[in-house]
Amino acid sequence: MGLFGQKWVSNVRLDGKTAIITGCNTGIGKFNVLDFYKRGCRVIMACRDLVKAETAKSDIEKEVIGQDNLGTIVVEKLDLASLSSVRQFAEQILKQEQKIDYLINNAGVMACPKAITEDGYEMQFATNHLGHFLLTILLLPRIIQSAPARIVNLSSAAHMAGNINFDDLNLETNYSPISAYGRSKLANILFTKELAKRLGDRQVKVYAVHPGVVKTDLGRHMDSVVFSGFQRIYRTFFGFFMKTVEDGSRTQIYCALDEKAGQETGLYYSDCKVKEPWAKATDMETAKKLWDVSWEMVKLGDFDPFKPDSKIAWER
Repeated sequence: MGLFGQKWVSNVRLDGKTAIITGCNTGIGKFNVLDFYKRGCRVIMACRDLVKAETAKSDIEKEVIGQDNLGTIVVEKLDLASLSSVRQFAEQILKQEQKIDYLINNAGVMACPKAITEDGYEMQFATNHLGHFLLTILLLPRIIQSAPARIVNLSSAAHMAGNINFDDLNLETNYSPISAYGRSKLANILFTKELAKRLGDRQVKVYAVHPGVVKTDLGRHMDSVVFSGFQRIYRTFFGFFMKTVEDGSRTQIYCALDEKAGQETGLYYSDCKVKEPWAKATDMETAKKLWDVSWEMVKLGDFDPFKPDSKIAWER
């Protein structure tokens, strides 16, 4: 029994399985890659910076050198802040991968200064929600075809600080880096719930995960948001209570692999247990509206991800 309770462990093998993990050149995403790779999985590292991703891949391979029954690691370019990059990545994956057993939507930015993407959308909402929304929808026919399969969306307890104003999605009237982050994490949970509802009894399970407060560089913008030196002071006084990368990744891996979790879908998890999110994260009317608005924002048109013969724009 550790500081964060009983640790979940599993010896399940993933030989013959394929996983896509976004934003995994560092932090909990990188540990996810290591864990899946050790289980024999084919792991696709979907990262914005290919140099850093290749370095991370090399680090992982060196860490387990000499071990048997390892999987394979493939690095691919994916910038979730660019809808064009998401489409290019999805097109490449659908050409080269016959199956997708796991999609771990891990990438994200946190509390960054206000910025607008090349597509004209607020950076945190675009990266943390819209990019993953588009990616998931484009890959969904292949994921359904690969069932049983699982999709894990990295959310956060910070969703409690978020609100979605559909009349001001770019936060032009009032931008708060922390509130914008909370909004994107709220969107992750609402997307999880709506996707699970639409999937119905198909054997594709969807999860939203709060990893805890983890010792990573995700909060690198906090010094500019709060005050210079905030991160150093926070880690000095509260570092003992922060999770290691391994502990922070555990709930994602639990949702992807655990047998009991495999009987659940559309729920929110923390410390490898189902937790009740903030009430606004359970509003299915808002979840449906977010789906519809996101669909228009990423320009999916009449594509139907639930029909295996539905044609994506580039296939028409």
